[in-house]
Amino acid sequence: MDSLSNPYFFIIFGLLAGAFAGFFLRKRFVEGNEKNIKAQSKQIVETAIVEAEQLKKEALLQSKEAAYKVKQTLEEELKIERDELKDEHRQFKRKRDGLKREWESFDRKQLELYNNEKRLNQVENEWVEKHKEVDHLIGKQRYELSRLAGLSQEDAKKMLMDSLESEARMDAAKRLARIENEMKMEADKKGKNILALAISRYAGDYVADRTVSMVPLPSDEMKGRIIGREGRNIRAIEAATGIDIIIDDTPEAVILSGFNPVRREVARLALLQLINDGRIHPGRIEEVVEKVTKELEAHMREAGEQITFDVGVHGVHVALMDLLGRLKYRTSYGQNVLQHSLEVSFLCGIMASELGVDVKMAKRAGLLHDIGKAVDHEVEGSHAIIGRDLAKKYGEPEEVVYAIGAHHEDQPPQSVIDVLVQAADALSGARPGARKEMLESYVKRLEDLEAIANAYEGVEKSYAIQAGRDLRIIVDSNKVRDEEATLLSQDIAKSIESKLTYPGQIRVTVIRETRAVEYAK
Repeated sequence: MDSLSNPYFFIIFGLLAGAFAGFFLRKRFVEGNEKNIKAQSKQIVETAIVEAEQLKKEALLQSKEAAYKVKQTLEEELKIERDELKDEHRQFKRKRDGLKREWESFDRKQLELYNNEKRLNQVENEWVEKHKEVDHLIGKQRYELSRLAGLSQEDAKKMLMDSLESEARMDAAKRLARIENEMKMEADKKGKNILALAISRYAGDYVADRTVSMVPLPSDEMKGRIIGREGRNIRAIEAATGIDIIIDDTPEAVILSGFNPVRREVARLALLQLINDGRIHPGRIEEVVEKVTKELEAHMREAGEQITFDVGVHGVHVALMDLLGRLKYRTSYGQNVLQHSLEVSFLCGIMASELGVDVKMAKRAGLLHDIGKAVDHEVEGSHAIIGRDLAKKYGEPEEVVYAIGAHHEDQPPQSVIDVLVQAADALSGARPGARKEMLESYVKRLEDLEAIANAYEGVEKSYAIQAGRDLRIIVDSNKVRDEEATLLSQDIAKSIESKLTYPGQIRVTVIRETRAVEYAK
């Protein structure tokens, strides 16, 4: 019987196949369960670890909170105890200070008691001594009375004369003090009269010099010749003289501009000679400028000699006379310095004659006081100090040398001549118009000076005197202290420098005084 046709074969085969399939399925199921169990166990372990960490953190946090609460409680208790200790310490300190004050008061009272006792003993001793002295004087007076009863006429006259001489000395001292005060008032009055007399006796004219000169031309065609081909002639003149030549629409004239009057005069004279000669080219220009320069130097020396002769000052060094001649072409704020020096010299002489001072020495110092301005553009420093050094170098007397250096208070005045030169310089240079200043602008400048000073706090009054070269400021002593007065003068001086234009220099003086007033009723 064929096995394939047997039905049991298929049954058995199916059972065996099912058994094998079930075995493999069970095996796979078991292996899947083992994997699931392992994964679940791993997850359970990890969950347990996380929960353990959380429990650990919660426990740690709770312990920290508990520790913080304990710490806070302890700190509050410590703070309370500390505050109590501080209060006790303050109370102890107050009690200690009170005991110390009481002890010091006790010491003071004990010392006062001791001093009072000592003073009482001293007064008692003085009273005893005075009592003895009175007894001695009484005895002496009795002796004198008894002696006078038998005095001779000469002795009595001598005692009387001694008494009268003592009284006369006291009376003379009182009279001397009164005469001294009267002399001061008279000297002030006489000084004002001398200044007024000097001004009235010297009424010199003054003209403010300008910084430009005008040269007339015979015709406008000459302008082209002065300019020259491609401007070579005018460039040669400007290079040789250092002066700007302005050729504009002004008919038959050219203008020379420059702040150095000597060079401007050289350019003017040279241009006039070139115009008269007619030959204008660079070579001829240099020749004429050199010739005119030498002629002008000789002219300046003659001017220096002439002014020393006019003033009556002799024995001046040649170098100083040359410098004086240079001042003829030197200006200060539009005022001719040589004319100014001549005025100062005459004013010094007039005031010196009124005061009985050496007139020649005063004139000499006045004439040479601004000699430093002849070279102050070449030498560093104040013209007063430069002039002092020049005068000393060329053998001027010591009085003249010092007066030159002191005329702008670069050094303090020491003699009457020093003060006379200062006063004469102020009279000549600061009067309205002397330095190219109209009366309206002069008055306006004085008003501006006082307005600047009055704008500061603490200033009660201000006065611009000496033609605006001295500003006197009176301040309230309750608002401005002594150390603040110096700062105030500096601030006002800086404000004047920044806001105003003025000739020379302005002295700012702040005056602070304290007055005590009481009335006798």
